[in-house]
Amino acid sequence: MKSQESALRKILQPAVIIGALGYFVDVYDLILFAILRVPSLKSLGFSDDQLVNPGILLLNMQMAGMLLGGIFFGILGDRFGRIVLLFGSILLYSVANIANGFVHSIEAYAVWRFVAGFGLAGELGGGITLVTEVLPQTLRGYGTTIISTVGVFGAVIGGLVAQKVEWRTAYFIGGGLGLVLLVLRLSVAESGMFQQLRAGKKDVSRGNFFMLFTNAKRLLKYVRCIFIGLPLWSIVGILVAFSPEISGALKIQGEVKVAQAIAFCYLGITFGGFASGYFSQLLRSRRKILFAFLILTAAAMAAYFFAAGQSNETFYLIIMLMGVGVGYWTVFATIAAEQFGTNIRATVATTVPNFVRGATVPLTLAFNHLKPQIGIIASAAVVSFACILIAFWALRGLEETYGKELDYIEPV
Repeated sequence: MKSQESALRKILQPAVIIGALGYFVDVYDLILFAILRVPSLKSLGFSDDQLVNPGILLLNMQMAGMLLGGIFFGILGDRFGRIVLLFGSILLYSVANIANGFVHSIEAYAVWRFVAGFGLAGELGGGITLVTEVLPQTLRGYGTTIISTVGVFGAVIGGLVAQKVEWRTAYFIGGGLGLVLLVLRLSVAESGMFQQLRAGKKDVSRGNFFMLFTNAKRLLKYVRCIFIGLPLWSIVGILVAFSPEISGALKIQGEVKVAQAIAFCYLGITFGGFASGYFSQLLRSRRKILFAFLILTAAAMAAYFFAAGQSNETFYLIIMLMGVGVGYWTVFATIAAEQFGTNIRATVATTVPNFVRGATVPLTLAFNHLKPQIGIIASAAVVSFACILIAFWALRGLEETYGKELDYIEPV
């Protein structure tokens, strides 16, 4: 009993708790924007038949911000510290979200969605990097599991807030949560591993993003880390986002709504995130759990496409099961951070999740390109199962990182 209490104290450090709350704010905002996009655009004067183009503009601006922010904050974290990364990320996000509540034009809205995306980009990677470096080798998986599980619950709260308050107020709440978190982060200490690197090896190249492209083996490992996450965004960006249209083609009995589909999917991701992280610790293996959850994801996808004629309740349950499958996002983020040395770990951990999110754009473009030729069901199936196959290929080439010693540097 005493050993369990001791382990729990080691896990529940400020870095873990504040990292979890930071990712909570990250997911809260992403879901909030997805739900508020339509009512906010209508408030700005756009009619129902004018919502598509400005909606795409806002989404693309946010995504561009996240892609660039991932690189910026990753470099910042490796050069100046994990705490600097986390402070800068949440401060920028908070200011941008409050500003979102004051916009009165599509141009201003687009600018502040870019800034919000830029700020949010550092949250998950920064938190994961810090936790993997401050927790003991055999316990760090529990820390990242807490971050992911608590974080994804932000989707549930974001959905509830969006339905209860006016859209400007919802953004103010998001910004306020960020500012509260900024104060709480004063209690978080810097990674000792990073401090030793900065103090003792000043000639080491830190935060050099281009190092990932100067070595073929390192580049391939980086690409594999990104590809493992593709199934999540094929599900969220296609199978869930277009679930009303796909369910219609499948002749699902009863209406399928995007908001409910998102809620069921993220409920599944919450359970899957906890389970994948917990069992990766129990089995002492990241790769085995990733393989098992990819199998589960593939099976749930198959059930989705063979659900023709089923009730909408059954369809929602299948969507939740797909969410459970891609809940391996916990282990995915952890294994990416554990693959690389201390001098570029934050750069990798912040860019990989954001590049995976950015992959939503080519995935949806492929889906739309194939749809007129082979139909909506077949095009969704081709893109989704292609992502599964690519993820299996990517996993096959990555090393096992459970218990790996992380106090090392990547050579130039």
